[in-house]
Amino acid sequence: MAALWKKISLKYWIYIHLAAIFLVTFSGSVVMFWYSYRIEGVLSTITDKNLVAFQSAESLEIALVNQKGFVSYYFLDGNQDWLDQLQKYRKVFREQLGQARLLAQTKEQKKTIIRIAEAYDCYIRDKDRVIEYFKAGELQFGSKLHQEVRGLFFSILEICEEYKQEHTEAIMTAKQNALTEAARLRDTVMAVIVTQILLMLLLAYLLVDQILNPVRAMIQETTRRKEIELSGGDVKTLQNNVQGLIEDVDQTQVELKKSQENLLQAEKMAMVGKLAAGMAHSIRNPFTSVKMRLFSLHRSLKLSGTQKEDFEVISEEISNVDTIVQNFLEFSRPPKLQMQPVSPSTVVDTALQLLQYRLESYNVETTVHRYGTLPVIDADPDQLKEVLVNLIVNACEAMTGGGCIDIRESVSNESTGRPQAVIRVTDNGPGMSHATAEKVFNPFFTTKEEGTGLGLSIVHRIIKEHGGDIDLVSEQGQGSTFTIVLPTERGEQ
Repeated sequence: MAALWKKISLKYWIYIHLAAIFLVTFSGSVVMFWYSYRIEGVLSTITDKNLVAFQSAESLEIALVNQKGFVSYYFLDGNQDWLDQLQKYRKVFREQLGQARLLAQTKEQKKTIIRIAEAYDCYIRDKDRVIEYFKAGELQFGSKLHQEVRGLFFSILEICEEYKQEHTEAIMTAKQNALTEAARLRDTVMAVIVTQILLMLLLAYLLVDQILNPVRAMIQETTRRKEIELSGGDVKTLQNNVQGLIEDVDQTQVELKKSQENLLQAEKMAMVGKLAAGMAHSIRNPFTSVKMRLFSLHRSLKLSGTQKEDFEVISEEISNVDTIVQNFLEFSRPPKLQMQPVSPSTVVDTALQLLQYRLESYNVETTVHRYGTLPVIDADPDQLKEVLVNLIVNACEAMTGGGCIDIRESVSNESTGRPQAVIRVTDNGPGMSHATAEKVFNPFFTTKEEGTGLGLSIVHRIIKEHGGDIDLVSEQGQGSTFTIVLPTERGEQ
């Protein structure tokens, strides 16, 4: 048995003591709650039943006393009003007798009520005979019978007094029960208090013996001092040392993780460099030749207005592709931003104009919600245009059967307290899972079969270089929303 107790850990010892304290407290509360209802029931018995019954018995006695003397008054002056008042009080007595019969609880009380009713019936019968004798002029018989009726009256009055005394004893009994229950409640509360004190002392001993003393020993071993005063400061010192060690370990883990990410990123950049070297002559040279041929055709051909506009869009698209290839080749060596004052609203309009025919080919409608032109910021318009083109093209490719793209422009100062230009690009495409949304800005991560995984990574880098931020909110089946936030006052980068 002793070995079993030793196997219980400190944590479970504390749990056991806390559970015991809780059970004692809860049990004591339940018992006190139950006793409160018991006392309430006793008090209700006193007030609602016994007291009402006592008042009924007293009213019954008063109604009987009120009937005394009316016949004598009638004999003296012969006024019929005395007999009418007598009938009135007899009716009151009957009502009080019926009420007392309903409130009677014990067999003795019910028997007493029957005795009162029977004696009262005899009293009324003899009393009516006395009245008849008086009315018939037989005063001698009436006076004699009247004396006998008086004895019966006092006999009924004595029974009523007994009935009232029975209710008085019932009230005293209920009161004694209430006092007994109150004494039990006090004993229960005292027992709960004593038990809680003992459990708290045991818990305090457990904490001192199993926690505070070992802590003191650890501090003594650390400081190599013989005399150490155990106090909250010593415990706090030990806690700070342990916390500092944990923080150092956490910081080391964070730095190690960053180093691993940097190493992985460096490996990816090396792969991009090798890939860029192989693509330089195979992609850029043909595009240069195509651009020269288009320039030559533009000078020699006579084009209509529509054809000329189509020709300019083709040239612009080729330039855009050339820019994308350039960004891909220089992903590991980001180009320097060509900063100039520009409104993001102008960049949005330029991107939509550039993608007009592509949007029509994808059967995608675009809507711009603009309550006013966004403020001018210090930015690279070509880089921002690439960001918007990339986001819109990705949305078009996600909505294979067509759809809608909403672009909302606004000015906000919630995060920094200074005005910021906000552009939200929302589509009603299939959306993506939370796990996918967290990785879309990582280099080389893609969900497309033929994608390079660099588009959104470049977008993220461009926005960050502008001192802004980009966020994605997406749910499967509910579309995606890219939120671009750009500062209106560019700081040092």
